[in-house]
Amino acid sequence: MGKKVFIMDLDGVLTNGTFLYDKDGKAYKTFGPDDADALKLIKDKVDLVFVSADYRGFPISEKRINDMGYQLTNVKAKDRLEWIKSKWNLDDVIYMGDSFVDIPVLKEVGYAIVPKDAFWFAKEFATYVTRHDGGDRAVADAVFWIAKYILKINEYDLLGI
Repeated sequence: MGKKVFIMDLDGVLTNGTFLYDKDGKAYKTFGPDDADALKLIKDKVDLVFVSADYRGFPISEKRINDMGYQLTNVKAKDRLEWIKSKWNLDDVIYMGDSFVDIPVLKEVGYAIVPKDAFWFAKEFATYVTRHDGGDRAVADAVFWIAKYILKINEYDLLGI
């Protein structure tokens, strides 16, 4: 087993999945609190990867992920499993998605995480269902679960308290 990689699908995980449109098209997405700060706690322990299939909203998502200090990659949902297989050993992958389109990945990776408000069928393939909804601390919740159950680091040590 190699170093773990935490791959997060953006919409519905780091956002609440809502697309806000104005007359010119997709204008905004809602990102929640604590996720960026929680990711800082494990960024030296696991590789962090952000993906999106939302081509129209990509500039919005990319701006937020870049502001957090990371990169966002566009990967269509139907191509995602093969893309992941080409880069990582599936046993080393922790994948967080929220939709039925994420199921092919969720069922193949080492660890599958979904937010509390994920599509019901996606939950059936989850190793862990967070206590929080997507875009509302779901990633932070996942970080603490990863630390405790995969990295074997308790919450207090993770926080340095």
